Amino acid sequence: MTAHGAPTATATASGPVPVAAPTATYRLQLQPDFPFAAAEEAVGRLARLGVSHLHLSPVLTSVPGSTHGYDVTDHGRVREELGGERGLRALSATARAHGLGLILDIVPNHMAVPADLRLNRPLWEVLREGRGSPWARWFDIDWESGDGRVLLPVLGERLPEALPRLRVEDGTLRYHDHVLPLRAGTEALPLPGLCAAQHYRLAWWRLARSELNYRRFFTIPGLIGVRVEDPEVFAATHRKVLQLLRERVVDGLRVDHPDGLADPGGYLRRLHRESGGRWTVVEKILAVGEPLPGTWPVAGTTGYDALHHVDGLFLDPAGHARLADAYRAFTGAAPDEGGDWEATRRRAAHHVVSHDLAAELERLTRAAVRACAASPDLSLRDHAPWALRDALREMLVRLPVYRPYTAYRSPGAPRDAALLQEAAEGARAVFRLPEEATAVDAVLRLALGTVPAARPEPAACPGHPAPGRDDVREFPARFAQLSSALRAKSEEDAAFYRYVPLLSACEVGGDPGHPAVSPEDFHTYCARLQRDRPLTGTALSTHDTKRSGDARAALAVLTECPERWAALMDRTGAEGAPDRHTAWVYRQTALALGAFPPPPERLVPALLKAVREAGLHTTWTETDTAYEAAVERYVTAERDSAGSRELASFARELAPHLRADVLGAALLHLTMPGVPDLYQGTERTYRALVDPDNRNPPVLGGGGDALDEEKARLTSAVLRLRARHPGLFTGHGATYRPLHAEGGAAGHCVAFVRTGRALTAVTRLSLLLEERGGWGGTALTLPEGTWYDAPPTGAPTRALAGTLPVSELFANAPVALLVRESAQDVSP
Repeated sequence: MTAHGAPTATATASGPVPVAAPTATYRLQLQPDFPFAAAEEAVGRLARLGVSHLHLSPVLTSVPGSTHGYDVTDHGRVREELGGERGLRALSATARAHGLGLILDIVPNHMAVPADLRLNRPLWEVLREGRGSPWARWFDIDWESGDGRVLLPVLGERLPEALPRLRVEDGTLRYHDHVLPLRAGTEALPLPGLCAAQHYRLAWWRLARSELNYRRFFTIPGLIGVRVEDPEVFAATHRKVLQLLRERVVDGLRVDHPDGLADPGGYLRRLHRESGGRWTVVEKILAVGEPLPGTWPVAGTTGYDALHHVDGLFLDPAGHARLADAYRAFTGAAPDEGGDWEATRRRAAHHVVSHDLAAELERLTRAAVRACAASPDLSLRDHAPWALRDALREMLVRLPVYRPYTAYRSPGAPRDAALLQEAAEGARAVFRLPEEATAVDAVLRLALGTVPAARPEPAACPGHPAPGRDDVREFPARFAQLSSALRAKSEEDAAFYRYVPLLSACEVGGDPGHPAVSPEDFHTYCARLQRDRPLTGTALSTHDTKRSGDARAALAVLTECPERWAALMDRTGAEGAPDRHTAWVYRQTALALGAFPPPPERLVPALLKAVREAGLHTTWTETDTAYEAAVERYVTAERDSAGSRELASFARELAPHLRADVLGAALLHLTMPGVPDLYQGTERTYRALVDPDNRNPPVLGGGGDALDEEKARLTSAVLRLRARHPGLFTGHGATYRPLHAEGGAAGHCVAFVRTGRALTAVTRLSLLLEERGGWGGTALTLPEGTWYDAPPTGAPTRALAGTLPVSELFANAPVALLVRESAQDVSP
């Protein structure tokens, strides 16, 4: 594979084997209730659907009972709960017999800290042997801050209260279901002395926020960061995955959360070499307008950037602004508590970095203090720790991306340096005295990697930290790692739940303040994908989306009728709700789900998660039980309320426009540049809420309503066309050409041609189109040749050519896929 994702050949014992990039993938969320055997039973149906590869969630051994697999405990074994390696190989063989390959999701950033620590042998040995353990290099632990001990915040109470519940058994220390190792020779000590003698410090779980001294995944102490930048750790954690690739059990990779790594680019370059250049996509969340680093040898992202562009195309910007006004009027939200996006985002970022990520901020502050004190550059001396801490905090909250990509003696691309410079300018304004603001300059130089080191360059691999602490060389990576965690926790898991005029705009990779995307911007984005990353992943629904694509489509229509929505909210009010914000969230969540009467068993978990993540009245760690009980009572009572009946009537009125958005988004996703990934069940209408609602074992196949069947026919037809003619849509040989309608309603038609032979056209903002009187004389000129309908609509296949009214193009459906001149392209 080239640096931009073109397929190459992989060397095997029998010689090079061609490695084809996928034409379309199908994500299966494996879990004990849906193991390899269940996936194997679905292979035939998915092959007939037209995908080329099954995309599997993580398959390595994880915490028992895990429904997602991202909490890996053993990189060397395939998970027995799923059927073990024998089950995976059987699935692979069945898939290959049907012409399908496998894509594997891998988790390089972190491992689980399970209750029974024997399940994670590397961590067990580190806790048993301490910093001198040969396993200590696996984990990112700040030993100095813990006086040579690892903080383990697993106690449900403070240690003195927990002592009666501690016991020594079979050479281990037990606490409820926790099993911990004992340092050699300490087994016979009295419990207080025994606890003090360990290489770890047992602590109350609440101390994790401020005292934790190991890098974790975001704010989850149960997931410890892994140092895959160390060649030995990389080799040990990837041996099984690389074996599965080498033996062609799997064909490609999805890399989870590369922004958590010390050196994402270096990791991906090594993975590229070791995997033989297999098709690989990364779960990189790009800010709007942010490019994927050009030096990363991957096909592209997992597709949240595509999701934003497809979703945004079906939003009316003026209507979204009026909807935001209606939200503020209904809720009375203060600007920084949901009334204004930027103010809400900034407040959430300040809170998260100062509270939830306080331990990480303190670790970075200590590193900055030591680096400045030891630097041979005297201009970095005499900065107070509080000033460096404030400088760090104010720069971090102002970064508009997940992280910069800088390193010691490598300040990164001009874009990264410019973003850090801009954040520093804003941070300086916070300080009252210009002399104190010079702390910002010190932090900026450290983050850029331009501060000279206090000691000579170590004889280690480039980018690989030398043994022992080296604050100057490690600072850019640690700054960037904290930046990515802050962005995820403050925006995705806080501000997205506070600023909610339109819930569908609050999605990973999106911009809730300005979510709409114009046709021109959509075409520009697609042309750039085709040029730079033609084999990137694209997606509308994933296991991490807060609402599935079809659920978001149901909400997108609100930007076309904001006044009608505001009137409905005023009529139904917030009686019985704990607050008006929750009433607004509930009504939109019920509309997104589209099930009437709204089922409390699905809505209660979603609403409770929403109010906890918002953190305005209750949180995951500071739970207001009375408030949460009020939320649950409200959701349950609303099932049979007059307000829910009125919402059902409103949903029926919008159904034709939901149809246009669902089919339009599906067709764009399946024909735009890139490799489309279908989340389990989304070939039909799939309206799911945030996890755990969207991680249930898949229900594949089956019947449904008219839209359900229509979407299934469209999806299958396009996937089969992609399978028969992959060169039309994927790879560097394909092309993308926008088409522009002419006439008063031209802005409601988005069309493009792929490789001169496949033409996509969709209707956008159909409710506004209807209100303006329809298409009128708007026309679209087709490229030369005769064009035929590709998807089956129940109507006779048409032959179309020249300039035709758009109303004729969309006579059978609000979308059209045409193929040029080749009759076999039309056959099912």
